[in-house]
Amino acid sequence: MDKNTLIGFSLLAVVLAAMAWINQPTPEQIAARQRYQDSIKQTELTEQINNAVDARNIDKSTNSSIQQMLDTISSDSLKAKELTRLFGAFGKAAIGTDTITNLENEVLKLSVSTKGGRIRTAQLKNYQTHDSLPLILFDGEESSFNATYVTADNRIINTSNFFFESLPIVSNADSTQLTMRLIAGTDSYIDHVYTIYPKEYMIRFSIQTNNMASILSPGVNSVDIEWNSKLRQQEKGRTFEKRYVGLYYKYAADDVENLSESKDDSKELRSKTKWIAYKDQFFSTILIAEEPFLSADIASKVITDETSPYLSSFSSKMTAAFDPQGKLSNDFRIYLGPNHYPTLGRYDKGVASEDKLEIQRLVPLGNIIFRWFNKIMVIPLFDFLGKYISSFGIIIFLLTLIIKMILFPLTYKSYMSSAKMRVLRPQVEEINERLKGEDKAMERQKATMELYSRAGASPMSGCLPMLLQMPILIALFMFFPSAIELRQEPFLWAQDLSTYDAILTWKGNIPLVSYLYGNHISLFCLLMTIVNIIYTKFNMDMSNTGQQQMPGMKWMMYLMPVTFLVFFNQYSSGLCYYYLLSSLISIGQTLVFRYFINEEKLLAKLEENKKRPRKTNGFMNRLMEAQKQQQEALRKQQTQRGKRK
Repeated sequence: MDKNTLIGFSLLAVVLAAMAWINQPTPEQIAARQRYQDSIKQTELTEQINNAVDARNIDKSTNSSIQQMLDTISSDSLKAKELTRLFGAFGKAAIGTDTITNLENEVLKLSVSTKGGRIRTAQLKNYQTHDSLPLILFDGEESSFNATYVTADNRIINTSNFFFESLPIVSNADSTQLTMRLIAGTDSYIDHVYTIYPKEYMIRFSIQTNNMASILSPGVNSVDIEWNSKLRQQEKGRTFEKRYVGLYYKYAADDVENLSESKDDSKELRSKTKWIAYKDQFFSTILIAEEPFLSADIASKVITDETSPYLSSFSSKMTAAFDPQGKLSNDFRIYLGPNHYPTLGRYDKGVASEDKLEIQRLVPLGNIIFRWFNKIMVIPLFDFLGKYISSFGIIIFLLTLIIKMILFPLTYKSYMSSAKMRVLRPQVEEINERLKGEDKAMERQKATMELYSRAGASPMSGCLPMLLQMPILIALFMFFPSAIELRQEPFLWAQDLSTYDAILTWKGNIPLVSYLYGNHISLFCLLMTIVNIIYTKFNMDMSNTGQQQMPGMKWMMYLMPVTFLVFFNQYSSGLCYYYLLSSLISIGQTLVFRYFINEEKLLAKLEENKKRPRKTNGFMNRLMEAQKQQQEALRKQQTQRGKRK
């Protein structure tokens, strides 16, 4: 590059620098430019927010994005203006930091979040999961709670999107209270008030407003409440636990009902509803309205993924009466605790029948007579024995003995009936030999029934006592799997009487076997099946009357215990243990009866009965009349066949 070129470039640089210095903006121009750029950014921000969310109903996930976009505005006044535009009086509460305040007593530990002013975590301090972890009903986003309000300027405000202020905890001897406050202006706010009591699973929750009449719409007299939750797996047997998971609800002054426990289900409740419960096998979360909900839409979804930590997900959208003037609050009770029948029943003591909660119906004890027997006898007896005996294996043993003693008269009568039939067996065989052939079947049956009638024996007298025992057996079948008293209580080799006692397990899915039987072998269930097979053979031999049985009936009798092996393998080991004891005691009773009852004397007594005139009972008369009619019909059929030939 030559000398002239260098001089030219240098002069050009000097000219450009001079022009830049001469044309530089004044401080006033710089400030105006900055205001213009801020205006551009604010316009872009508004467009971004409007595209991302509906300004009248902000989604729960947008808080962080709103915060990021607000960070691009340097002016605090513009930030406040934008928040006010979006949320009105609630603008300042739209942005904040989520902090946790703990509220606890001897049995409950609750973590309440400032984001939404809701219970974020609920832990039962006296219980653990099947793998010895703290028992948490829900945590974090597993549960959500939201109340929706309409403002005077027609905005829709969801409390779950806003940040409450946590006020200092107020404690006294009777209660501990925490207030979460959603501020909407000077001395205008919505409070979520939580009150917890010593040693109580039931807490109080109240929604209160102050000076909100000018902020909330005066024409809206209801508030929409949305409550969602996923139920965690807490027990070892997932398949068995899922049978007891469900969404329950109670209409005001009406019965308790529930959605399907085995499939996805939903329902619109258009009558006043007192409470809604999310129920697991042994624990429940119940939202109880002091003034019943006006309506509710509820839904449950079964989680089919076997690897998921959750069993089901529940959702409820409820409408409650609301006073926009703030004179009346919305009061609720929330139960977070075990499905323990006496504990749940306490809340109805001293309450008028029409106001009873009946939350003890969450414990599945069966219907009508089965539930009655469990309520009147089994549960009180179980609780009484539990006060003095620590081993629930021994308690079940004593309970079985007591029930067998109560059923002893029926058992004795059933044995005597079969004994009468057994000692008459040679005479029945003689009738069968004398009246052979299919054409004499009705005559043979008639002669046998006449023999029983004259001797004072009846086949039905043995069946009736067994039928009377069935309600008790079914009641106990309902009681044991739902008895939280058995949960994590060990006995012998069983570590937990509320679930199966596996002595052998395997991994992998075996088609049909894994679905019906499971991937384990329960020892109490196996022993119960073996003893029942022995008892079936023993009982069949004892009750052989010499009459011909239906083909295959013998194998059908043996099939039932084998079916129990499949059906009960995943059931409570406490239930299998009870059935095992019951069968062993039944065998023992039968042996004692046979030892002390002289069948020769019994036969002699029956022979004496034959000599005395005996009036048959109504049932025997009807049975014999039916046999005569069948015999007459058979003769007519045979006559018609002979004419055709």
